Amino acid sequence: MIRYIKIPMERVAVLIGHKGETKRSIEEKTKIKIDVDSKQGEVTINDMDATDDPLLIFKVENIVRAIGRGFNPTQAMTLLDDEMDFYIFDIHDYVGKKQTHVRRLKGRVIGKNGKTKRLLEELTDSYISIYGHTISIIANVIDIDIVKKAVDKLLTGSKHATVYRFVETSMKKIRLEHGF
Repeated sequence: MIRYIKIPMERVAVLIGHKGETKRSIEEKTKIKIDVDSKQGEVTINDMDATDDPLLIFKVENIVRAIGRGFNPTQAMTLLDDEMDFYIFDIHDYVGKKQTHVRRLKGRVIGKNGKTKRLLEELTDSYISIYGHTISIIANVIDIDIVKKAVDKLLTGSKHATVYRFVETSMKKIRLEHGF
């Protein structure tokens, strides 16, 4: 199976890594070949050896997408874990393409001095990246819905305090249900 992805040009170097370390590390851990066209930002993911895990190529695709959306390689590599999931919000879906509106919504999710983003990450044990016109999340499959709802609430105009309360009560409930 072969998958194709395009990532922003300024993220190609991060995907490749210093002297090719990041790309090589992904290939060694997954046994899946990654070819990067550093002139176009096009990435080819090739599972010609047909690894034992049929989902592995999709995990690698998500790792490449995550790096392309601003995550560092260490955070992106957590997606190899079956318990982790990845989601991308496109701010254009909320306010169209007007840059001032996109900037305003990014600011709502980041918060003053990064407080909102940091608090959401801490409360849900997740990673959030705001890059270009997207907001991306890497989180545990159990917790990701809470983070997605929280970000959606912020993007649709809910008050920050309301979102914090929602996250705190939801996380307590999940921890009780799953015995964490």
